[in-house]
Amino acid sequence: MSEQEPMEISEGERRAVAAMLAAGIEHEVTRHGRVGSLAEAAAARGVEPADIVKTLVVRRGDDDHLFVLVPGDREIDWPLLREHLGVSRLSMPDAGTARDATGYERGTITPFGSTHAWPVVADASILRPEGRRVSIGAGAHGVAATVPAARLVEVLAADVAEVTRPA
Repeated sequence: MSEQEPMEISEGERRAVAAMLAAGIEHEVTRHGRVGSLAEAAAARGVEPADIVKTLVVRRGDDDHLFVLVPGDREIDWPLLREHLGVSRLSMPDAGTARDATGYERGTITPFGSTHAWPVVADASILRPEGRRVSIGAGAHGVAATVPAARLVEVLAADVAEVTRPA
């Protein structure tokens, strides 16, 4: 994105950033436009791929979802997540259901400013090493917020557990 072509701020970004401000979480917004890979996103944000936190919407049942925060170099370990939640079935909703559940389209989903305050499960690796900063989506394609990982977990009242494995 060149200096001459500033990105338009979307409604999703406005909601996400307003929610971060209201929560009092220190954040730095990066606007880099669409990218084609995790490596590209990490380079554009000035972080390592492991420091990107994906927000995934998981369906537990009819109108019952949760957010799972997953480091970029990891993926959900479904048996671990099911065991942690004490359920036998979980699924990823289709794009329309995810949008209805959060107010965000896939690739822009964040717990901040979501239209529903679903519970948040954060993989424990997000907090290692201590003092880590992570980059989480900020409600629009190519827009992210870099935040202190421990504060992210605290502000979202996230349930921290080992629920991922290396990708």
